[in-house]
Amino acid sequence: MKLTALLYMLIIVLFLPTSCSKTGGILPPPPPDPCSLISVNLNGVVVNPSVSGASDGSITLSASGGSGFTFNINGGAFQSYHKFNNLPAGNYTVMARNSDGCSSVVAFLLSNPTPSCTGVNITVSATATNNVFCESSTATITVSASGGTAPYTYNLNGGAYQAANVFTNIATGSYMITAKDANGCIGNASTTVNNGTAGPLFTQVRTLVRNNCLYCHGGVFSSGGVSYSDDCNIVSGKLRIQARAVDGNPSPMPQSGLLPAADRQKIIDWINAGGRYSD
Repeated sequence: MKLTALLYMLIIVLFLPTSCSKTGGILPPPPPDPCSLISVNLNGVVVNPSVSGASDGSITLSASGGSGFTFNINGGAFQSYHKFNNLPAGNYTVMARNSDGCSSVVAFLLSNPTPSCTGVNITVSATATNNVFCESSTATITVSASGGTAPYTYNLNGGAYQAANVFTNIATGSYMITAKDANGCIGNASTTVNNGTAGPLFTQVRTLVRNNCLYCHGGVFSSGGVSYSDDCNIVSGKLRIQARAVDGNPSPMPQSGLLPAADRQKIIDWINAGGRYSD
């Protein structure tokens, strides 16, 4: 009797419905995808920046395929307004999404305008300092430019452009300077680096040497060695001149005997001042 009751209860459990659905245990189908029959179309009108480097470009959007559209740009927050302003040149990805969550994504490119140099007159000026003759080149050329769009870059005699407007350690000679603005428009100027004039102390010593020593040191006699007809040989040989013409060591110069004391003092004063061409 007990066994029969247990079998009866087992049969009832096995054949109980698995849910309380009014469909007799079969779940209803999922709701239809609202985007399956909708095609969202996204279009845009691009306005490029007004000048290179500006952030005044824009993208104006229009979307169809639903309602209640919102938009985002480059993965940012969604907005209901259909226009993005204050954009620099670059690549942008825009998404439009309707109220059902259906979306479309389109890429846009904003480009800097191609600059025109028509009507642009870049004025360039250059100021050069002098070199000291018989010394390493220390001259500088300083450039200024106006009339274009900053920043400017500069080159010397067609060399590489540089941001600095000062060229240093320039040898004596003539130079062409080119200034180029941010849009590639150029202007030119020329300048010359000269050697500075001979200083008064050097001029006195040169006169003494050439009046008294060129017989042996004029480049005529090989036994004389260095030629003092070259100004730079006088500068480089100042200690030898002092030894011979002032101290008489190892022998006086000129060979006829030491120079007068006043002339010897001129040599001493020049060497004490630096012994340069410019002193």
